[in-house]
Amino acid sequence: MSQLKKGAFLNYATIILTNVVGLLLTPFILKSLGDAEYGVYTVIGALVGTISLLDLGLNNTIVRFVAKYRAEKDRKGEETFLATTMLIYVMISIAIIVIGIIFYRYIESFFTKMDAHEIKTAKTIFILLIFNLSIGIPGGSFQAICYGYEQFVFPKSLNIIRYIIRSLVVVIVLLAGGKAIALVLIDSIFNLIIIIIFFYYIHYRLKVKIKLHSFSKTFLKHIFSYSIWIFVYGIVAQFQWKVGHIILGKICTPEILAIYAIGIMLGGYYGAFSSAITSVFLPRATQMTVNNSSHEELTDMMIKIGRVSFISLLFILGAFMLYGKQFVFLWVGNSYFDSWLIALVIMLAYTIPLVQGFTGALIEAQNKVAFKSITYLIFMIVGTVIGYFLALNYKSIGMISGTIIGWFFAQNVMNYFYYKILKLNMLRFFRELFQRTLVAFIIILIFGYLFKLIPGAGWLNFTLKCNLYAVIFALVIYKIGMNEYEKNLFLKTFVKIFNRKS
Repeated sequence: MSQLKKGAFLNYATIILTNVVGLLLTPFILKSLGDAEYGVYTVIGALVGTISLLDLGLNNTIVRFVAKYRAEKDRKGEETFLATTMLIYVMISIAIIVIGIIFYRYIESFFTKMDAHEIKTAKTIFILLIFNLSIGIPGGSFQAICYGYEQFVFPKSLNIIRYIIRSLVVVIVLLAGGKAIALVLIDSIFNLIIIIIFFYYIHYRLKVKIKLHSFSKTFLKHIFSYSIWIFVYGIVAQFQWKVGHIILGKICTPEILAIYAIGIMLGGYYGAFSSAITSVFLPRATQMTVNNSSHEELTDMMIKIGRVSFISLLFILGAFMLYGKQFVFLWVGNSYFDSWLIALVIMLAYTIPLVQGFTGALIEAQNKVAFKSITYLIFMIVGTVIGYFLALNYKSIGMISGTIIGWFFAQNVMNYFYYKILKLNMLRFFRELFQRTLVAFIIILIFGYLFKLIPGAGWLNFTLKCNLYAVIFALVIYKIGMNEYEKNLFLKTFVKIFNRKS
């Protein structure tokens, strides 16, 4: 099996592992820290996360340019490029420390809803996370170099091992009475160890050299012309997932922050699941754009990928609509009702954008990334402002509502863009996306609601309902919701899984 195929497999394994372990570990962390300290932990993480934008998208740039220089067998160009990026990283690390010092001075005056103990904890966590970031951003370049050398197995395997060991250490430390500061210390130590291992690997195994043969402003221009739009989209991601924490941290108590964080986490898992499915088909999408396929052929592929992703997402969406509240109550407690609502709103709003993942390859192939980045940035800023004013009265629900409003308008602009600029037949896309699946989903929800009436409230009751839902979903979606291509794909997947088990 090639490095690429092994890397893809490890990528899916990582997604499954992080989601499963995250679901198992979160209630334990929440119970050990308490709602307030967990809220402080998440909001400071979000604050430092915004500073991480100073990465400027350089890791993706490293992957692209290292691969380019290797293909051209330009060793000198590669060494100069890496040396230049390292100089940029040094400047970034200095900037992170300076900005960290400035932010640190205003923590107490900004987070006015925190008490003295919570402020002290927040400041300590902030210092540790700034240290983490100042070494983590340059250290991340070593992993990017591995990818540029098409070495996927080692870095992905190392990250899986790290995640497993880190999770075990977290459990041990929390059982011993550790709190949020201990968790950040654990991450700091693991980050430092991983960076050292990666450096050893690229230096002694891949024989990578970092040497500045000459310095050129043109070289810098080439680097930033590629990374700038990755940076802009990184800002979009911050407004989408992180800025809400900071705004709520200003106007709400830490307990509200914990509720918001749990909802965002569950919504994030939904998106990760969809991306794992869509990525299987994206190489084919990229190939079609390179081969100048017709607009109708591209629309056909978009529909094919979209429907497979849509059916998979409907399975999760339906289950969460019906039994998500019971799950959240069992998982983290009855006080987290709003977390279920936040996650549900995210799932409902992001389903259509997620099933349009195919458009990402088209936009990149046609060099239209700038329009998408700017569009989302503008509307996410607008959504965040709306969310702030709604949050004054409706707390976490108001914040996520503003974010969703911004995303909704951005998505409608992009749908028009797909139709007008990419020449995709969007009316046919939506018509064929909902054809058969919508009727099937309504039938599934009716049966699912009947299962919901089964008396009981524990994990056994929840598991019974979910299993019954899974069976009825598979039967109805196969008989009514799927076309022949999807039925064959479903059967092939089922046969492969069955053969592996046997």
